[in-house]
Amino acid sequence: MGVNLQKGQKISLDKESGGGLSRIVMGLGWDAAEGKKSGMLGGLFGGGGGGDIDLDASCLLFDEQGNPVDAVWFRQLRSKDGSIQHTGDNLTGEGEGDDEQIKVDLTAVPATVKSLVFTVNNYTGQDFSKVANAFCRIVNGANNSEIARYDLSCQGSHNAMVMAKLYRHNNEWKMHAIGEAGQGRTFEELLPQIKPHL
Repeated sequence: MGVNLQKGQKISLDKESGGGLSRIVMGLGWDAAEGKKSGMLGGLFGGGGGGDIDLDASCLLFDEQGNPVDAVWFRQLRSKDGSIQHTGDNLTGEGEGDDEQIKVDLTAVPATVKSLVFTVNNYTGQDFSKVANAFCRIVNGANNSEIARYDLSCQGSHNAMVMAKLYRHNNEWKMHAIGEAGQGRTFEELLPQIKPHL
């Protein structure tokens, strides 16, 4: 069982996974909150109420100086160097488990990349009070064991979140759970908010 991350908490991914971590998966899951759709068919036809909810997971790559190097998101499913891969855009949150995944080969992330920042944005624009069972988790890609989980269902008027930062420190990868609420349909709108965490 993984660590239940609290806002601001820092953990060593190597220690939590038992050492030698080489591949991780960032999983994002969610459902539309009950009673937020108009009638039983509201979700099917998108009428009136909350309708479908399209959360998007993104991974942003930064260098030592905090400059953006690359971004993996629904418009670019693979990093330019090939070390990070997005499994594809889920538009509704339908289904069990992870609705979107970003797979990271830590051994292949270029040495010039100091940190990876994961964000979640609601592309359809509703605030997080319309979202239920939302979570973000880090899984050991080698054995699918959950290392850490962050509960996203903190109901509020925000529609985006700066989730977590993975960063190199003394030749190992550490994780900082940022958990900072924000506004924006894509990660670009969160960049000013991310800067202080780099």
